[in-house]
Amino acid sequence: MIFGSKLYNSKIRLVLVFISLIVFVGVMGYRFISNYDWIDALYMTVITVTTVGFGEVAPLEPQAKLFTVFLIVNSVVVLGYTVTVTTEYILSQNNFERLKKRKMQKKIDSLNDHVIICGYGRNGIQVVEKLSEYRRDFVIVEKNEDIYERVISQNFLAVHGNANEDEVLRAAGIERAAFLITALPDDSDNLFVVLSARQANPSIQIISRACKETSLNKLKTAGANHVSLPEQIGGRHMATLIVAPDLIEFVNNLTVVGQENSNIQEIPVEKLYNLSPLKSLKDLDLRNRTGCTVIGYHDRLGNYMINPEAEQLLEPGSKIIVLGRAEQIQKLYTLFDFNSVTF
Repeated sequence: MIFGSKLYNSKIRLVLVFISLIVFVGVMGYRFISNYDWIDALYMTVITVTTVGFGEVAPLEPQAKLFTVFLIVNSVVVLGYTVTVTTEYILSQNNFERLKKRKMQKKIDSLNDHVIICGYGRNGIQVVEKLSEYRRDFVIVEKNEDIYERVISQNFLAVHGNANEDEVLRAAGIERAAFLITALPDDSDNLFVVLSARQANPSIQIISRACKETSLNKLKTAGANHVSLPEQIGGRHMATLIVAPDLIEFVNNLTVVGQENSNIQEIPVEKLYNLSPLKSLKDLDLRNRTGCTVIGYHDRLGNYMINPEAEQLLEPGSKIIVLGRAEQIQKLYTLFDFNSVTF
């Protein structure tokens, strides 16, 4: 496409050269053939080249009439070439945009177990930043055209349209997606997205934003697995900064910021079976092997246990939550030979 851009630029420059040459020849011709002054010579050249049909400054001599015919013929040729180049350029730009969107859609169609993010506002941007750190595949659905253009300029996969519409969700790969996050500013819009997504993919994990606490139960009833209330979380966070500031500082230091430098992680039990069959956390012995500490256990029914006992059985479909320094987490990855985490 770079080659094509250079080609069109050269054609446009050639058009400008031709137009300038026609104007120059016309002015000089009328100046010296008809003895017009410079203003009249320019006037005659412009009305002749543009064929607008205004009257002549003065009656033309035979030589001036022949020159005018020459100028008109060449102007028509240059004008035709200009129209051709301009039309070709406009069509090529449209074709390029279509090809670009078609290529993006093919990439989206090849995704599996990806994340669909509905809305690229403040919450959506934070989600994208976090998923990018984890190199997770995601598709952004955005109906605002200006925001959509900004998204694709950042080389993110995106679909332009209203997330409430089934065809838009299908274009984002809703049937193959593992997660959907709807972070739209209006609770009713989020509710429609949850309903549509749950109908299109009964097994997908749906995380929805809610502005009002009264919308929480409605969103869960519609099919959302988790509902987040950003304003409520922000208020609690600020209050905790007053009553337990050091605790908040410690928790902030545990924030997961990517696989290379994370210090808290959730790991499916199935990823830990490559060394030997395990029965309990004691058999896993992560503290001695990696330096990591198991601080939580999430069973297959969705129940959480904080600081589980060493005798805690590791059931299929469950997860453990480990804490450690970045190098200890990396040692854990290396020991069990896996390179990615599961949400």
